[in-house]
Amino acid sequence: MFDDKKLWKDRAGGRVKNLGRYLRYIFNGHLVIVLLFLIGSGAFYYQKWIETLSTGFPAEIILAVLLAIFLTYSPVYNFLLEADKVFLLPLEDKLKGYFLRSGIASLVFQGYLLLMVLAVLMPMYAHVNKSGFRFFLPFLVALLVIKAWNLAASWRIHYFVQLSVHRWDMVVRYFLNATFTYLLFKQATIFILLVIVLVCILYYRAFKVRTRTLGLKWDLLIEHEEKRMASFYRLANLFTDVPKLKDTVKRRKWLDIFINGIPFSQEKTYLYLFSRAFLRSSDYLGLFIRLTVIGLLAIYFLTFGLGQILLSILFLYLTGFQLLPLWNHYQNKLWVDLYPVAQKYKTAAFHYLLMMILTIQTVLFALFILIKGEMVNGLLSLLAGLVFSYLFVYFYSKNRLKA
Repeated sequence: MFDDKKLWKDRAGGRVKNLGRYLRYIFNGHLVIVLLFLIGSGAFYYQKWIETLSTGFPAEIILAVLLAIFLTYSPVYNFLLEADKVFLLPLEDKLKGYFLRSGIASLVFQGYLLLMVLAVLMPMYAHVNKSGFRFFLPFLVALLVIKAWNLAASWRIHYFVQLSVHRWDMVVRYFLNATFTYLLFKQATIFILLVIVLVCILYYRAFKVRTRTLGLKWDLLIEHEEKRMASFYRLANLFTDVPKLKDTVKRRKWLDIFINGIPFSQEKTYLYLFSRAFLRSSDYLGLFIRLTVIGLLAIYFLTFGLGQILLSILFLYLTGFQLLPLWNHYQNKLWVDLYPVAQKYKTAAFHYLLMMILTIQTVLFALFILIKGEMVNGLLSLLAGLVFSYLFVYFYSKNRLKA
């Protein structure tokens, strides 16, 4: 006899176990230290920035815009697999309890993230409105109720396959979420807030009536679930090998200018391969661009001279550490093992490319400090970054890859 409770328990338990296994690799000792440093530095400067705000600062608008994003993005983690479209499709009528538990689990997890975001933004609101934190709990309860509505509405929208319906749903729900959140933090009367809640209820009921006779779109649900897991696996792949990850590459012909100068010789075989992998893989190039942009923004807002240098080195470490998996990019390609190329050329090519990447990032960080008019700090950042990059590439990474 089919037991939807046991099925959900097995699927959810397996997912948690799988995520936990990879999270142990992600939150290793090095990354925890880096995160603690970033959180501590961010909290310090965030508090300093809050102290400069006046009572006319539009804190409510900022909170509404940011919180509406977290409220609107409300996927239901359904834990479905590719084979379910064949084996569970005939049992769709018996899966209401299964999907209800998935919705509750999604609310718990996303509600926790909402709690963290509200905890970060609340000091700004409390300072501007001189109201302290006495409204924190009522605000959280109201936002969780709206979050539950978003999850329910998002689930109903997945009965449609038309992309236009999904896009308009996101727009409408974001507008409703932002409006409700703004009025909530402006401490509008309960009557006005109830009007918004009534609109939300009618919005959900309209789609519930339209989808009452429709069946679940299994292909769409499974596709979205696989995309969410693929995003996590791409992150985990930066720290360890993930067999379930599917490689995604883009041609990016316009970047060929960076590899056209590589000589066509046996010694440069791996330099060409590693360079191609870095430029074509969204994981490596995207990671480099994101960390560089975030680092430049952090340096811009950080006015403490020594702190800018330390921050530059910190982002160099993050970039270098998360590019180390590039070494194993071709380990499962048998044709690479057939190349008559000595191992020393592979090692030299990887070290050269990694050094070039970190050098480019070092120069960008130093130039950004120089543009701010801090000549001495810019030169010190350049020197410290080059020294750190050399030590990281030819000592740290060398030992790390051997391990």
